[in-house]
Amino acid sequence: MGAERTPALALRDVGFAYGTRTVLAGIGLDVAAGEVVGLLGPNGSGKSTIVRIACGVLGGYRGSVRLAGDELRGLAPREVARRVAVVPQEPTFSFGYTALEVVLLGRHPHLAGSIFESARDLELAREALGRCGALELGSRAIHELSSGERQRVVFARALAQQAPVLLLDEPTSFLDVRHQVELCDLVAELARAQGRAVLAVLHDLNLAAEYCDRIVLLQGGCVAAAGPTAEVLTYANLTRVYETEIYVDVNDLTGKLLVAPLSRRRRPGSAGGPGA
Repeated sequence: MGAERTPALALRDVGFAYGTRTVLAGIGLDVAAGEVVGLLGPNGSGKSTIVRIACGVLGGYRGSVRLAGDELRGLAPREVARRVAVVPQEPTFSFGYTALEVVLLGRHPHLAGSIFESARDLELAREALGRCGALELGSRAIHELSSGERQRVVFARALAQQAPVLLLDEPTSFLDVRHQVELCDLVAELARAQGRAVLAVLHDLNLAAEYCDRIVLLQGGCVAAAGPTAEVLTYANLTRVYETEIYVDVNDLTGKLLVAPLSRRRRPGSAGGPGA
């Protein structure tokens, strides 16, 4: 039996509190190269806090975070930025950058002793915009773009960063259905073809079922269930964690899970529902 590979990202017994309020307790998870792991759970369960810790933005946590075996606390910020790219939940822009300038920010961790981007950096930034279906937005001011357009530009910035670990915090927010599918297809391609390790916070359970290799399901700052997607996205797990009944079946077309919340009138035993 060969030696076990070191995960691209590993959290061990991670805890965190905002003041006296504990938001994470004993979190453990791995993401391997070439794998898409979905981070799911209700609002306030700690998903975004995990992303902020894993990219080095949020310190003061307990436990260990490792990038390819190296402790995050021991890495310089520039080195962390070379290893981890992030698509945040609510990106903010302090200056009136164009979309292309925003994407070029993803190249800054790779600039070697220069404050100016090279022709290669510009080429990579334009290529990233193109892969996100946003090349025509390059010359437009970021503040003039719609929320969905900005989201595609921010994803292009993470793509241009060329980091082996990709952290996505609700990456499909503000996107229409077409662009949700295109972005998720691209994420899957980055994992399979380029070996990126992807940890994605998702609220859409069907996107998680379709694209994730494994799921980590959070509840109250703890891991409620973790494992292969089909083993975690069950009626029992989802109904317990989300505190509402959730129907789970198999999509005849794709063979993947089909997940849908049940309205009160559709729940067994309720007025107007099956068995009523």
